[in-house]
Amino acid sequence: YGSTERMCLALGVKALDDLAREIDELMTPQMPEGIMDALRMLPMVGRLRDLMPKTVKDAPCHEIVQRDGTLDALPILTCWPEDGGRYITFPIVFTKDPETGMRNIGAYRMQVFDGRTTGMHWQRHKGAAQHYRVAERMKKRLDVAVALGAEPVLPYCATAPMPEGLDELLLAGFLARRRIEMVKCVTSDLEVPASSHIVLEGYVEPGERRREGPFGDHTGLYSQPDDFPVFHLTCVTRRKRPTYLTTVVGVPPMEDYYLGLASERIFLPLIRKTLPEIVDMHFPAEGIFHNLVLVSIDKRYPGHARKIMNAFWGLGQLMFSKTIVVVDKDVDVQDLSQVAWIVGTHMDPLRDIQMTKGPVDDLDDAAELPAYGGKMGIDATRKWASEGYTRAWPARVATTEAAGRRATEIWSRIRTR
Repeated sequence: YGSTERMCLALGVKALDDLAREIDELMTPQMPEGIMDALRMLPMVGRLRDLMPKTVKDAPCHEIVQRDGTLDALPILTCWPEDGGRYITFPIVFTKDPETGMRNIGAYRMQVFDGRTTGMHWQRHKGAAQHYRVAERMKKRLDVAVALGAEPVLPYCATAPMPEGLDELLLAGFLARRRIEMVKCVTSDLEVPASSHIVLEGYVEPGERRREGPFGDHTGLYSQPDDFPVFHLTCVTRRKRPTYLTTVVGVPPMEDYYLGLASERIFLPLIRKTLPEIVDMHFPAEGIFHNLVLVSIDKRYPGHARKIMNAFWGLGQLMFSKTIVVVDKDVDVQDLSQVAWIVGTHMDPLRDIQMTKGPVDDLDDAAELPAYGGKMGIDATRKWASEGYTRAWPARVATTEAAGRRATEIWSRIRTR
């Protein structure tokens, strides 16, 4: 997944924006005007059918079953010199809500304590952490299954910021263009991808915590040691010749940046359904997902930029956004240099900066309190008289089309001499 090209290869597209367009078409169906239009829409109906996973009895991940298996045979990495130990860094972790049975899939690092136990880095805002809170309230053991390596869409989907209550396998089926095959675990009722290379089955006990960390994280800094639930291994299943999938995160950009880039493009049309004025958005590598969000909008009324800031702070995992920069629709937010120029020329610090407090990512060590800190919104749009701006806003320096054509003609003659 460590480049845009590899990300596209994993998701089966030529460009990530192709997926965004396809999602937009699925979410904005057009009524057919005739039989030919109806026939042309049939592939879209098939795409909707692909969303639902299906259960199979036999699977490659069950070629070898080791009820007394351990982690000792796996090539688990110590990624950075000051890490607290070896870490499984690209697990696909499956849990179910003990009350509702709702499935959650996530990617949570697992520090190896010994051959049969690991940490389970469930940050408080994550879906699996909520399942664990429910299990603790009910004083029940929570079953957990961990897939290591599977068809390429699945590791990505484990990282995707799906809305709470939506199964990540729906997204996986859409991306794979077929129903994802699942198989029941050997020692629990959980299901895992049949295509998995290695599966770790086990559980976490209510009330059990153990010190985990430090870990060289995607922030480029070491996350501090803290107490987290303990995963107990009960069974290992695998292919006869498995491949162990892992990754290393650190100072950006690294492999995780391209996973985030895919989410940026895939979820843009979904966000537009709530905020149709958004033209584009970008999470630059330097912002490590939650520290900096750039948004361009079709500005329609006074204070529009601030509406976008507040909407983002109330929208799913966008609530973690520490700095939001809003610009006009003619600014390319994919060009960090252009955005920096616009901020410098369009923003007055006393007028255009909005400060607030709210939830921040658990890995934000700059916050005074864990998971709670300050946020900043920057309105770098052109200011209107209705927003209190009394001067004439200057026009951007640009050449004319005619001058551009003339320059091209002159350059062509010079080159042919």
